[in-house]
Amino acid sequence: MSDSPARPQPSAAVVYHPLKTDITALRSAVSRHEQQTGWAPTQWYETAADDAGVSAAQNALAHGASVVLVSGGDGTIRAVSEVLRGTGVPLGIVPQGTGNLLARNLGIPLNRIEEAVRAAFYGRNRAVDVGILTITREDESQVEHLFLVLAGMGLDARTISATRSTLKKRLGWLAYVDAGVRTMLRDGPLQIHFSIDNSPVQPLSVYTVMIGNCGLMPGGVLLIPDAKLDDGKLDVVALRPLGPFSWLRIWNKIGWENGVLRKTKTGRRIIDLVNDTRSVSYLQATRYALSVPGPEPVQLDGDDFGLALAVSGVVDPGALLVRVLPEWNAQA
Repeated sequence: MSDSPARPQPSAAVVYHPLKTDITALRSAVSRHEQQTGWAPTQWYETAADDAGVSAAQNALAHGASVVLVSGGDGTIRAVSEVLRGTGVPLGIVPQGTGNLLARNLGIPLNRIEEAVRAAFYGRNRAVDVGILTITREDESQVEHLFLVLAGMGLDARTISATRSTLKKRLGWLAYVDAGVRTMLRDGPLQIHFSIDNSPVQPLSVYTVMIGNCGLMPGGVLLIPDAKLDDGKLDVVALRPLGPFSWLRIWNKIGWENGVLRKTKTGRRIIDLVNDTRSVSYLQATRYALSVPGPEPVQLDGDDFGLALAVSGVVDPGALLVRVLPEWNAQA
């Protein structure tokens, strides 16, 4: 009887942002776990200035990667996820960026490369949802992209579009505060028309409308309390202008209620008694569409994606596998 053919040796691939990665520490950790597991040599792919990681991830798949580690910020992770979506090849996240929003929601420790690499080689797969966004430009052309955390149009997208790159490099996430204050003082509310799950189109005046896949933002701000990464739904959030104290009401809702009161049973009872949904509205959906009178900036996972007249999309349930460790305290 002839011997059965040998099974191919598993191997990892690393897609990394060269300006955000501690490459020496990462290579050391990957080499150590590669040897311990007996895997084939790891393939390394550097992202390019004009490509956040799509081509690199495609090369990793073409060479048969069993797991793809991505080292960088939310933009790099989002780009690689576009390629891995639906393939069954898991993603290992080494958070190295400004926001690290997906990592925060999955409970991945920041600035601990060894632990992140260990998860890629030894962790379990967690299936998470992804959001799909179709952007309609002013010339009626359309482009489709994936998002993992949050897509938006209005103040949040204007803020990201207005953020000074030099300030972001120096201050990180705090740079958005500077841009947000300037945008808030300059711009008025946005008039939108929206439809959720094929409902009749309705008009609404908002500061911003966001479609979320998970809820925790930097600084521990819980923007969307009920959002879950694997519930097969997206959460639509509208921040609405209601007079001169609108932003105080919005901050009370997001900062005080979501960030403090919701963490205790007594606090949740207080929220139920004084619940004010006028300034911050939440809806869940599997399909969404919205349009605006004139071109508006669109953001996906904290990156500027240009101007749009309309956006629409769906949730793709469980479409991405992410490697996690059981001891990580996921928020969504």
